[in-house]
Amino acid sequence: MKWMIASFSPTGTTKKIAKAITEGTGCSVLDVDLTDLEAVKNVARLDDTAVLLAAVPVYQGRVPAVALERLKGIRGNGRYAVAVVVYGNREYEDALLELKNTLEENGFQVAAAGAFVAEHSIIRSIASGRPDEADIRTAKKFGADILEKINGAQNISPVTVPGNVPYRAVNAPSAWPAADDACNRCGACAAACPVGAISRETPNLTSGDKCINCMRCIQVCPRKARSMPARFLEGAKTMLEKNAAKRREAELFL
Repeated sequence: MKWMIASFSPTGTTKKIAKAITEGTGCSVLDVDLTDLEAVKNVARLDDTAVLLAAVPVYQGRVPAVALERLKGIRGNGRYAVAVVVYGNREYEDALLELKNTLEENGFQVAAAGAFVAEHSIIRSIASGRPDEADIRTAKKFGADILEKINGAQNISPVTVPGNVPYRAVNAPSAWPAADDACNRCGACAAACPVGAISRETPNLTSGDKCINCMRCIQVCPRKARSMPARFLEGAKTMLEKNAAKRREAELFL
């Protein structure tokens, strides 16, 4: 049995969970990076028989719209899929249901779903260092359990996951990463931005209309010249330390 990972993982933690799940299956895996525009262009021509593992981060309790749009290029034609969302220890709210519904609308049978925790991409002291060894063990076992379910069933009933329709509203970003005087306009951030919010001509600037606050530009900057506004960070940290300090574990649906 072949598997395909299609992940939107700007800071790498979502992909780390996805890879651990597929390692648990022991199957061969094709990896599609949905943050890579060139890879997305070719996604419709990829293997249409593999089990799809769709893995996305959670932003404001929802799946990033750009991730959903890129997933729509992968048609199911009745094959199996696994829906996985990764969130920063606060809440995943409607994201898992939104992903599951999107996959089913694309023609997939969703055989399993899971919500995993990873280090918060903005306030990194929240769920710091996750996914950790325990998370990876859980992910690998989840993969093995999914494989057993798929191999052992002639007809798989759809999984039920938490969430509400209509989905919660998403607010436009009120702040986004900016460069300081240490920026030498090397363009690393512009090359890495998954939504084209940073121009190669003026990489010290960020388009607030396009930015989704994925934090990739901050992660890849070799001079550590990019950051979120201090006032925004202060408010976000206060809120998350109040509401998201207690460790949460993965929620799995088979």
